[in-house]
Amino acid sequence: MGSLGEQPQVAEDCMGLLQLLSDGTVLRSKSIDFITQQIPLVNHKTTVLFKDSLFNKPNNLHLRLYKPVSSSNRTATALLPVVVSFHGGGFCFGSRTWPHFHNFCLTLASSLHAFVVAPDYRLAPEHRLPAAFEDAEAALMWLRDQAVSGDGNQWFEGGPGVDFDRVYVLGDSSGGNIAHHLAFRFGSGSIELSPVRVRGYVLLGPFFGGVERTKSEDGPSEALLSLDLLDKFWRLSLPEGATRDHHMANPFGPTSPALVSVSIDPMLVIAGGSELLRDRAKEYAYKLKKMEGKKVDYIEFENEEHGFFSSNPSSDATKQLLRIIGNFMDNFNF
Repeated sequence: MGSLGEQPQVAEDCMGLLQLLSDGTVLRSKSIDFITQQIPLVNHKTTVLFKDSLFNKPNNLHLRLYKPVSSSNRTATALLPVVVSFHGGGFCFGSRTWPHFHNFCLTLASSLHAFVVAPDYRLAPEHRLPAAFEDAEAALMWLRDQAVSGDGNQWFEGGPGVDFDRVYVLGDSSGGNIAHHLAFRFGSGSIELSPVRVRGYVLLGPFFGGVERTKSEDGPSEALLSLDLLDKFWRLSLPEGATRDHHMANPFGPTSPALVSVSIDPMLVIAGGSELLRDRAKEYAYKLKKMEGKKVDYIEFENEEHGFFSSNPSSDATKQLLRIIGNFMDNFNF
């Protein structure tokens, strides 16, 4: 035991932006707000409307709603599908307000001609897992309540309404892990969510882990991501004392629940060819694909790194990604 005057030490340091002290104190640098403010906003003011709404009062959690103003010929009078989009950030960073996440949601709404719902969730280490999963479940239950009450058609004035029978869940990085959790938590055609009907899940560079390293994890670091940083995210977000084989990190870990007997809605898993997490995503998709009754596709973008679609929303790769997601939504629109 230290002396009475001993100062707490830094136990974990994430790029100087987040520090966990030995006494459990968490310090978050305000410079993260300055950094994110340097990211230019995509100009969708004339094509997409957005506003914020409280969805979880006990935890003061908000979500951002997006509605495309201009419609394609096929959606001019039809109800619009819903894409529920969960941001990334290693379970430790991120918000619906961060420009690169906001820009991507603007692009999703405009390109897919869909309502986009972007919920926040509690962050670690102040709120370790399963807090983020619980908040994501609460977001889907909020959506269900909106459908039951008819309030969904009051989100924005005028234009097409909301089609709660065509809902898709999309997650980026840690949001991809959340999407996995939701897919198996609710299963296919969940009565619990009725009249909301989830038609499919899209996992973009999902943040999974494991004690045993994969080949891509042993590869070179990315421009904005390293193996050391990924490991820190797990130490900060998993229950204290848990390893990367914990079932919330590794869906196929030694103590993870069996997934074979759970019926899930169609799933699309996408990763960049130069991602540290590539092999995790690929293994996840192919193991699920081998299970009877599961419709799972895996697509890899050659030479792309983690989060390429949010860091460069106007790139050719991002445009191709949006077409792929749109096709996925059309194929399972029944």
